[in-house]
Amino acid sequence: MIPLKRPAMEEENEASLSAKLRRTEDRPQPPAADVNDIASEESDDDYDNGELEPPALEIEGLYLDTVNRASLDFDFEQLCSVSLSNNNVYACLVCGKYYQGRGKQTHAYFHSINEGHHVFINLHTLGVYVLPDNHKVDDKSLNDIKAVVRPTYSAEQVARLDSVCEDAYDLNGKRYIPGLVGLNRIKCSDYMNVVIQALAHVLPIRNVMLLLPDLEHKSPLVQRMANLVRKMWHPKLFKSHISPHELHQEIVNRSKRRFRLDASGDAFELLTWLLNTLHIDLGGSRKSDTSVVYKAFRGELSVTTQQLQDTRVRAREDDPIEMDSAKPIVRSKVPFLTLSLELPPKPLFADGDDKDEVGIPQVALVSLLQRFNGSTVVEWQGQAKQYQLLKLPQFIICHIKRFTNTELTAEKNPTVVNYAIHDVPFGNLLPKNALATRPHGITTYNLIANICHDGRPASNKAPAELGKSTATNLAATTAAAYTSDETTSAVGQYLVYLHHASNDKWYMLRDLQ
Repeated sequence: MIPLKRPAMEEENEASLSAKLRRTEDRPQPPAADVNDIASEESDDDYDNGELEPPALEIEGLYLDTVNRASLDFDFEQLCSVSLSNNNVYACLVCGKYYQGRGKQTHAYFHSINEGHHVFINLHTLGVYVLPDNHKVDDKSLNDIKAVVRPTYSAEQVARLDSVCEDAYDLNGKRYIPGLVGLNRIKCSDYMNVVIQALAHVLPIRNVMLLLPDLEHKSPLVQRMANLVRKMWHPKLFKSHISPHELHQEIVNRSKRRFRLDASGDAFELLTWLLNTLHIDLGGSRKSDTSVVYKAFRGELSVTTQQLQDTRVRAREDDPIEMDSAKPIVRSKVPFLTLSLELPPKPLFADGDDKDEVGIPQVALVSLLQRFNGSTVVEWQGQAKQYQLLKLPQFIICHIKRFTNTELTAEKNPTVVNYAIHDVPFGNLLPKNALATRPHGITTYNLIANICHDGRPASNKAPAELGKSTATNLAATTAAAYTSDETTSAVGQYLVYLHHASNDKWYMLRDLQ
């Protein structure tokens, strides 16, 4: 037999290969990864060990075609759907579920293997990763998802909101107007939704929520309020409605269940509580102009008080109360965020000969405001009081009290309050020396929001209904806020009328039953 000899070229290749292998073996090997480090996924840097080093191959764009935007919903509380933890939560961009971590032995890692869903976004850092390869993806096609998770605005964009009205469209092609986005009703949360909608249209409050820096260092209430307002004004939403679940839960927890989702509450009480709580969380103090809440809504009253037995003797019980200057009188200055207006008593008998005809009395708003002219004396808790407006805020909230609660029933006053939408005068309520301190001498208000309740009173407990309006920019005119007190019933609900400044139109927003 003739022995066969390999070609010289093959011998050289083998020699070269063996030399390369020897050089590779001589290199120092990275230390083995600790199993405990892999299991404890608490940060995005857990893949820096040797075992979990990202693959060297470029997989940019891999699996991005599996992203399903129609299934994404970032409105709910950011908790892992398995462990219910809020640490290091990722959202699957295929099914929309939340999972914790992205290292081995984590819920997101197992979900990517078991379900074949590979694209995840960190809800805190907005980093997008492909699992289980742990490859970070930086693709411009994902910017719209990041913007929906955490919308951001520039000062120029915020300045255009009230001057340019542009229609927006969701993923299904449904048209909506930014700022007039519906909020999902969660059980009996309609009284919360109307207050949020109204505050989102108060210019200073809205601008602060859209541009507030270092949001992660603020209180949970401010964070969730700001995130919701930013989504309401976002022009590129995936859906034309938003779920305020996170803010609702924070209100329930922060108020120690004073305001709940399983029972209808008082919208006016919620408004006052929310304004005071936001003032504190934004660094406010007792002094004026320490927060955007006080800058927008805080005014000042002069209150004159005298004990009822010290007032002048009335010839008849129906005569108005008059203070006696010879008796002790206490005067004080009191700040206010809202003004409460009393309606005349409900008539006991129907007008006319027809017993079936029910007469509905009417009263003008300017008549109710005379309570604060400094000369009208009212009786309150055994005292005679006079109220005098000293300082008008930029935005004023008026609360019209409609309900009288008794131990058995709640009676509703059906009196109709008539008021103008533009140029409601408040200057005649101020003393003459206070008129000179008004910027540009403006003492009129324009209506921008009105919250009311559609329904009959409840059987025993009647929460107040807020009809609220706020003011426009002081450079043009000041604004007014009106409130209407009503109650909740099994068939009634709160609704809000909003003025959209960009197109100068009014819209009614109410929750779907």
